[in-house]
Amino acid sequence: MIDRVPAPTGMSLAQCFARCRAEGRAALIPFLTCGYPDGQQSLELLRGMARSGADIIELGIPFSDPLADGPTIQRSSFQALEGGMTTEGTLEVLRAFRAGHDTPVVLFGYLNPILRYGVDEFARAAAGAGAQGLLLTDVPAGSDPALEERLAAHGLDLIRLIAPTTSPERIALIAGAGAGFLYYISRTGITGARAQLRRALGQEVEAVKQRSAGIPVVVGFGISTPEQAADVAAVADGVVVGSALIDRCEQAGAEGVQEFVAALRGAMQRDGPDPPATSPPTPCPG
Repeated sequence: MIDRVPAPTGMSLAQCFARCRAEGRAALIPFLTCGYPDGQQSLELLRGMARSGADIIELGIPFSDPLADGPTIQRSSFQALEGGMTTEGTLEVLRAFRAGHDTPVVLFGYLNPILRYGVDEFARAAAGAGAQGLLLTDVPAGSDPALEERLAAHGLDLIRLIAPTTSPERIALIAGAGAGFLYYISRTGITGARAQLRRALGQEVEAVKQRSAGIPVVVGFGISTPEQAADVAAVADGVVVGSALIDRCEQAGAEGVQEFVAALRGAMQRDGPDPPATSPPTPCPG
């Protein structure tokens, strides 16, 4: 066994979900590709999301072959790479964000850049930069136990994906290997905003919760409006919004992103306190 090191600076995922439960609401988890539109502006977007009510932020590590992502996130990833963003650059942006915010951050990406960086070196650097979790779309639970142990050994929660096609037995196995939260994919296929959510989603989320071993269950893929976020928040412990948020930045810049995050948080609020007020943002190109 590899000894774990202390958790990185910032609120832990467990603490965040405990706070949300105490406030009677689900967690809002916006996604942003690091380096989109560029490094400095992605840092300002992260700060704006935290000010506008994000409970957890998924920070995407740009990759040249993001097979699980739809055209919007692919486009943002390619733009980030063209602008010179790297894995190390992503960690630098995270360090800068962490200096002023304790909002938990989950790094989202693919295995290949981490193998190139060095598995142990990456896990150590990510924890040192202030990440609380890591979600790798192409490392299913149990596919490489030694690799998974090395990644988790430095204090990172390994976030696991569950699909509508995952069997009940497999859900229980994934939950047993998971930490932080379980990410339920609201539909099969790639990421991307959708006009409607599937009617069976609530029943599916409840079925996952029954086998989640107490780990929070969040839902992502296709959530594109505050109304959809509120519907999902009624059945899940957290709501992830990605493509719709990047679309908003393209259309309305950083100010639009902050307004959208605040609107999502407000719609999900239930009986909790009002979301934080937004503050003047740094523009980003539409």
